[in-house]
Amino acid sequence: MPRLAHRLLACATAGALWTGGLGAVAVTTEMVATAAPAAALDNGLATTPPMGFNDWNAFGCNVSEQLIKQTADYFLSSGLKDAGYTYVNIDDCWMTHTRDAQGRLVPDPAKFPDGIKGTADYVHSKGLKLGIYEDAGTATCAGYPGSLGHETTDAQTFADWGVDYLKYDNCNNKSDGTRQDYVNRYTAMRDALLATGRPIVYSLCEWGVNNPWEWAGDVGNSWRTTGDISDNWASMLSIAKANMPLASAAGPGHWNDPDMLEVGNGGMTDTEYRTHFSLWSMMNSPLLIGTDLRKATQQTLDILSNRDVIALNQDTLGQQATVVSSAGGSYVLTKPLANGDRAVALFNSSDQAQHISTTATAAGLPKRGTYSVRDLWQHTDSESAGTLSATVPAHATVLLRVGADDQGGALDNPPMLDTGATQTQSHIEPGSSGPVSASVTDLGTVPATDVSVQLNAPSGWTATAAGPTTTPVVPKDHTFSTSWNVSVPAGTRPGVYSLTGSVSFRNAANDKPATAPLNGSVAVLVPPPSGTHYLSDLDWTSATNGWGPVERDESNGETAAGDGHPITLGGTVYAKGLGVHAPSTVSYFLDGKCSSITATVGVDDEKNGKGSVEFLVSADGKQVADSGVLTNPMGGKPLHADVTGAQNVQLIVTDGGDGNDSDHADWADAQLTCS
Repeated sequence: MPRLAHRLLACATAGALWTGGLGAVAVTTEMVATAAPAAALDNGLATTPPMGFNDWNAFGCNVSEQLIKQTADYFLSSGLKDAGYTYVNIDDCWMTHTRDAQGRLVPDPAKFPDGIKGTADYVHSKGLKLGIYEDAGTATCAGYPGSLGHETTDAQTFADWGVDYLKYDNCNNKSDGTRQDYVNRYTAMRDALLATGRPIVYSLCEWGVNNPWEWAGDVGNSWRTTGDISDNWASMLSIAKANMPLASAAGPGHWNDPDMLEVGNGGMTDTEYRTHFSLWSMMNSPLLIGTDLRKATQQTLDILSNRDVIALNQDTLGQQATVVSSAGGSYVLTKPLANGDRAVALFNSSDQAQHISTTATAAGLPKRGTYSVRDLWQHTDSESAGTLSATVPAHATVLLRVGADDQGGALDNPPMLDTGATQTQSHIEPGSSGPVSASVTDLGTVPATDVSVQLNAPSGWTATAAGPTTTPVVPKDHTFSTSWNVSVPAGTRPGVYSLTGSVSFRNAANDKPATAPLNGSVAVLVPPPSGTHYLSDLDWTSATNGWGPVERDESNGETAAGDGHPITLGGTVYAKGLGVHAPSTVSYFLDGKCSSITATVGVDDEKNGKGSVEFLVSADGKQVADSGVLTNPMGGKPLHADVTGAQNVQLIVTDGGDGNDSDHADWADAQLTCS
């Protein structure tokens, strides 16, 4: 499971770590004195979301003074400091396992030979700020001394060391599970920090257990809204979805925090990392880099240092984006900006390219004849008559900054083009070819002239024009379509493959040349053979998993492929099946030729009593089976799904509604029957 075995997303269920009679208020007189009455936090800090670095996602307990100092140096040499990154934050495992004779925390002398004070002095000498980690329990998540009952001493220690930021975790909290206990424990540290007189940003890592967005604005500068993030698409997506509806709670000085950035850690593609960074910026999340910057690729640095995107996150109005519309895995989010512009995200969470559209007025702008549009990842400017549309690749986000054009200056920019490549039949089989249509629609107020379309296929494929690919003019609101034939090599694995290309044209208003990207996708699919087959022996079209890869014929295991164990439910071992981790979706192409799916489902015995999940089967978007919530002690449950006539089927596992700690889910003995 993610990170340390005892921290591993235990975040999601920590409210039940202890059910004894003592709440935090009863633990010490020190806490009683500082916890009541609670008053609104007004420390004047984090008026925009904090930006910086935290070591945990990339290093876990392997933190050191050298790492922190080298990261601070790299902030300067890479330009990240100039881009707005300020805090260099130390996470868990920085201290010894015992306090000193005066009850103070002791930095590990091997890891921090100059102490935290010496490290802070170095970071400050670079014009940066230092953050540290502690826990609102008796021990941190890694088992080091916690601050429960020591709030005054620890807060003053941090202030004496020159700490500027505190991440305050929630492990080993001795809680009775009530909201009041959570408020009391976190308020105690808030008041202790304020009493030091040192400005220290206060970040609550409460994991969303007691809906902190409803109360933590009076306690901290930010609050975690979910369990820990993992470096994979399914984890990032589920956290983003959980955080999106909470916009009304956020504002200057108090922010929803969907956890630190995974950009650059290798578990997602650069396209997915751009989406991750786009959504965190739109949602006004703290932007805390979680990768080893000393080894970062140029692509990673380009994402993290995109100032156009950072400007949305750091906008002084401080309003989190809200969802304008969502359907079929596509989302439109909009965020008002201080100068009157709107940021608009066209986000495609699905596994194939989708056309996503909205309007400037739907995004909150006043009705005007034309609008200025800047694409924040392409770094290009255009003008639109009001429609904002794009064919967005799988797992990608088109991020726009849109302004009402009251002076007519936007007309100096080329018209915005809505381009896309669409497969005109359900699929192409390996070793054959199929038609694709590429289209160009002028969304601006002036024509696009000298339009030329180029479509590119994946390496080893061919894309051949089946008709004209140029036209003298595409007027406003008109579409130019081109036909192509795409050939897929024999032996290509089933799946959805991206098509790319470009459209070159001229702005009729000033004859300046411009280009626009062209995106689309092609489904390469093989119908399942007749008979009954184990799903683990068939190729899926796509698979997402909450932790590590989907495994064939073994349990989920950890992050590496093939590191699971024999699938075991209620003491019964199964030789065949799929091992997944919530949240998970595995998709298969049926071509209308199959009738049923059967499996025995449950939480694998390797979780020793932990975990709760729900298994669903969806056929062409219609739910056809539901296991109900299953826990580890329940063992295996038979599941049958009628998929007669379905083109596509999805095997879905959710977290059962309580977070995805230990949710190792098995589709044991899963079989598909086809005619």
